[in-house]
Amino acid sequence: MNKKIKLLAEKSPLTYKVLNKCSKSKARKGVMMLRETKPVETPVFMPVGTQGTLKGVLVDQLKVDDMNCQIMLGNTYHLGLRPGTEILQKAGGLHNFMGWDRALLTDSGGFQMVSLLELAEITEEGVKFKSPFDGSESMLTPEESINIQNTIGADIIMQLDDVVKTTTTGPRVEEAMLRTIRWIDRCLEANNRNDDQSIFPIVQGGLNPELRKQCAEALTERNVRGYAVGGLSGGESKNDFWKIVSLSTDKLPADKPRYLMGVGFAADLVVCVALGIDMFDCVFPTRTARFGCALVRTGQLNLKHKTFEVDLSPIDDKCKCSTCKSYTRAFIHAISNDLMMCSLITIHNVSFQLQLMRDIREAIEKDEFPEFVKTFFDDLYPDTKPEWIVDALKSVNIEIQ
Repeated sequence: MNKKIKLLAEKSPLTYKVLNKCSKSKARKGVMMLRETKPVETPVFMPVGTQGTLKGVLVDQLKVDDMNCQIMLGNTYHLGLRPGTEILQKAGGLHNFMGWDRALLTDSGGFQMVSLLELAEITEEGVKFKSPFDGSESMLTPEESINIQNTIGADIIMQLDDVVKTTTTGPRVEEAMLRTIRWIDRCLEANNRNDDQSIFPIVQGGLNPELRKQCAEALTERNVRGYAVGGLSGGESKNDFWKIVSLSTDKLPADKPRYLMGVGFAADLVVCVALGIDMFDCVFPTRTARFGCALVRTGQLNLKHKTFEVDLSPIDDKCKCSTCKSYTRAFIHAISNDLMMCSLITIHNVSFQLQLMRDIREAIEKDEFPEFVKTFFDDLYPDTKPEWIVDALKSVNIEIQ
């Protein structure tokens, strides 16, 4: 490990160092050092363990060499409901509770304003939720969100932000953006563990470039160790999506990590790394596995389809995950009504995402990222490339046509 990076880590619960930059695009390779956990290399994809677990996957499986997952994500709202803060406090935090000695990030609960909107009421005080389990009401304020996250004990914690659907327009977008700025100050004030937990503020502003700029500029005035870009990947056009991502990375400091929330399609990961993003999370690779879909560089394979009934090849003959080493497409097809199918495909899909990020980091380190991008999209779209991808990459000097 670089001695300078190690010394920096001893003085702060989170330090970030850019190690390599792409000579054409905004892509960069870096490393985050977090106290008490192993280093996190970026760009990084974080699997989502909503309640401290990936469905059907053991923690030990995430640590093996072919996975080497360095950081995963938990959900504050759901963890606060089940198992609840009392048992987490007794366990000494989520790391101990789930047996995970690597980095953890928790979201704030803000996304549930969108996903559980029919159960939520948003005011300046916070968000009043009805439990989806028993109908009981609770108030999630910025202070309570941080209090729960202090108990969970993740290395990186997120501010409570006011989230609106990306298709929302008009005064509500500005209201949510300004409230997000007000709420970061309440979150920072409430944090009782600033010595070992780092709050990331979240850039909001919908699809309005001026609101996004205003929010980013305001948030960079706060003394924080990293930033997130939120409120995207929610149904907006891809043309709008990439432009807001690029605008955000232009406005955020180059010496701190930039986290794009809720993005996980392979094509999006590659494009957004080129646009300067360092961290990603998404339920997509684990959720799609439960429907029988396996990820490969050419797209997806629906292993429930009859096509794979007698296919004795692995999901991907280049993949080194335990599923591809030991099981065939035909076997997984044969057990498509069994929980084991979900487990096997989840292991492969998470491994696929993590290997993609390793390949991206290696390409940046060798200053071969533009070549990697072109090969990647030639494999994924051998004929016509989506226009938004071509335009996004062209904006950072990468030509793929």
